[in-house]
Amino acid sequence: MNDEQLDRMTDKLSLAQKVRLLTGATTWRTAAEPDLGLRAMVCSDGPAGVRGESWDERRTSALLPSASALGALWDEELLTGLGRLLAAEAVRKGVHVVLAPTLNLHRSPLGGRHFECFSEDPELTGRTGAALIRGIQSQGVAATAKHFVANDSETDRLTVDVRVADRVLREVYLAPFERAVEAGVWLVMAAYNSVNGTTMTASPLLGEVLKEHWGFDGVVVSDWAAVRTTRDTARAALDLAMPGPDSPWATDLADAVRAGEVPEHAVDDKVRRLLRLAARVGALGPYRAPAARARRHRGNRELLRRAVAAASVLVRNHDDVLPLDPAALSTVAVIGAHAAAPRTQGGGSAEVHPTGTVTPLDALRSALRGRARVVHAAGPALDVPPAPVTPDHCTDPRSGAPGVLVRLLDGDGRELHAERRLSGRQPEPALVAGAHTVEISALLRPHTTGTWTFGVGGFGRMSLRVDDRTLLDGAFPRQTDDPAIVHVTPPLRTARTSLTALRPVHVVARRELLPGDGRATVLAAAPPAPDTRTALAEAVAAAGSADAAVVFVGTTGHSETEGHDRTSLALGGACDDLVRAVAAANPRTIAVVNSGGPVELPWRDRVAALLLTWFPGQEAGAGVADVLLGRAEPGGRLPTTWAARLADALVTETRPTGGRLPYDEGLHIGYRAWLRAGREPAYWFGHGLGYTRWDYESVDVPPQVTEGAPIALRVHLRNAGPRAGREVVQVYLARPGSAVERPERWLAGYAAVRAEAGQRVTAEVVVEPRALRHWSTPDQAWRTEPGTYRLLVGRSAGDIRCERPVTVTVTGGR
Repeated sequence: MNDEQLDRMTDKLSLAQKVRLLTGATTWRTAAEPDLGLRAMVCSDGPAGVRGESWDERRTSALLPSASALGALWDEELLTGLGRLLAAEAVRKGVHVVLAPTLNLHRSPLGGRHFECFSEDPELTGRTGAALIRGIQSQGVAATAKHFVANDSETDRLTVDVRVADRVLREVYLAPFERAVEAGVWLVMAAYNSVNGTTMTASPLLGEVLKEHWGFDGVVVSDWAAVRTTRDTARAALDLAMPGPDSPWATDLADAVRAGEVPEHAVDDKVRRLLRLAARVGALGPYRAPAARARRHRGNRELLRRAVAAASVLVRNHDDVLPLDPAALSTVAVIGAHAAAPRTQGGGSAEVHPTGTVTPLDALRSALRGRARVVHAAGPALDVPPAPVTPDHCTDPRSGAPGVLVRLLDGDGRELHAERRLSGRQPEPALVAGAHTVEISALLRPHTTGTWTFGVGGFGRMSLRVDDRTLLDGAFPRQTDDPAIVHVTPPLRTARTSLTALRPVHVVARRELLPGDGRATVLAAAPPAPDTRTALAEAVAAAGSADAAVVFVGTTGHSETEGHDRTSLALGGACDDLVRAVAAANPRTIAVVNSGGPVELPWRDRVAALLLTWFPGQEAGAGVADVLLGRAEPGGRLPTTWAARLADALVTETRPTGGRLPYDEGLHIGYRAWLRAGREPAYWFGHGLGYTRWDYESVDVPPQVTEGAPIALRVHLRNAGPRAGREVVQVYLARPGSAVERPERWLAGYAAVRAEAGQRVTAEVVVEPRALRHWSTPDQAWRTEPGTYRLLVGRSAGDIRCERPVTVTVTGGR
């Protein structure tokens, strides 16, 4: 739809109609305008899967690997395919706008939403996000680049004021968003935080940089409830306030326009952008079927399984213990709680209910059936609060069917609504007029005698009863405004009581409903934890009698989640003791780490092999088994640098002081900080082993290029190993003697090649002109410094195989 048509449509609307369009009609829908043929547009969280409009465990979604896993792919073709899968899921759920990708950076390893971001590097993040955007939007579904900008940690995220230099902002934190705009993204989400004293929903960056300098013609949408004022945000380049129907714009914007405090032409521009978006996603004018079609279930599973293997990063493989040869195995010990219950996704607003989860234990048993015996030892219990109850051990006390009974009660305790649900975690129990209390109850059949821990989650007055015993009854006021905590993961209050195995008990959790406190309610339960020493001994016995031991460890839903930054990189519990004990019992121990971001691995040199699998999504076990047994090569390369210890990491601060969080490290985050300090991490950005070896033989580079021209490299290499494989050739730039501050080196380009054993191949890597430029704050313009640069070709930021000079000449004498 052209601008003239959009102008004509906008002119037909009254001021009241225009303003009504600029605040959501519901939590997830925009407003419709029948006079224009404008239908509501549906939004959905989407970084790891498209949830749809409701938190309902009965409405499942395809669950992708986490964004940190996607950042480990270094594979734009596969990313585009995953984007198309997200679009097909959106169409299946009636969604027009997917709220993904997240383009914030891994500035600190302690960032609580690390798993939802691609990498520590602006080049890799930008290319990864652009590929996903192209896949989503190729099917007529809108992608959303978020959270604009410098929203890189969770502590005080609603109010924190990030202080960052202009050049650093341009070259590091804005760079991935610029890539997204170049890829044609249709929405950009303005973050909660402030940057240099101005909240992002009112920031001049939205107009001056995003829309004017970059030419973004789409919609700038607020993060949910990020619009807290009217006049400054409406005068800025924000276009859509979500959610609705209540927002400061809904109540005040029309009056502000009539008073001359907000120009009506600014409102008109917002409306035109919204109409343009509607036209793009098929919500304006005659209905048209979306380009995407619901994918076959099997097709989804195959793609997601492939993605798990492609994102897995093998960081150690002593004596080529991997891949395991099934023909040479009689017994395999599979050890750890994460083997039977892997963590497939991070916590918070990005969560979905997967269509099913393949566990590593089940996948290995299936793959080795008839060949080798698989024994499982759970190891010590994880040090976590009780989990929400599930149909595995609970039934609805009214119907007897697996699950729980959820009831809404009025102030006198009368039932207004009741239904059977499948989970003790209910972020959105039914909305019923007159509801005063949410109740979740279940008949629990304990499988173990001993002291059980129960929990109820929510705010306000809550109670917890087991049969005739009241375990908890008190008032628990809300102490945060963070929507991820209020509406998704409210705090859990716990109490204990003794139960007898196989003797059912009736468990009832209640919470009152108060305005502004959300309605999320949780009923949780956990059996007595096994004795740690006994559990370790069982794991050691299993490992000692096996041909190989695979030990799974990882983080929990309470250590990596939206709304909280981490305070430690330790795995916690007895995870480290478990790996040490298993490795001592079996020299062929493979450790598999199930985390969204970096963790400390103090035993990393004691295991024969070490595989990082991130949060792998619903096909976790299938993809990991493929890698362990050699059906697929571990294709991932690290998207972020891993420190051996938190104390070694160079940029860790996530906690503001006096409301401000200074980015004093400037350009030097991630591997750049390590190189600047001359220190060695546990594993460098870009590191990753395959199942073969590569010889870098020669590099062809033009000796001289002109400003604005790309640099084309041809890297000749040979697969010197015994198997076919894939190699990611990485090119870094350095500028010794630069007149401006630079990183020691920075990623400038990469390309992947595949080759059979013994085959020679050529990787063609293009270094774009943007890689050589720097932002001149005095000139408020991009500049390219003339002179000699070093092109560094290698396997990671710390493993450079060859180096070539290139001289850059600049026109105009700058």
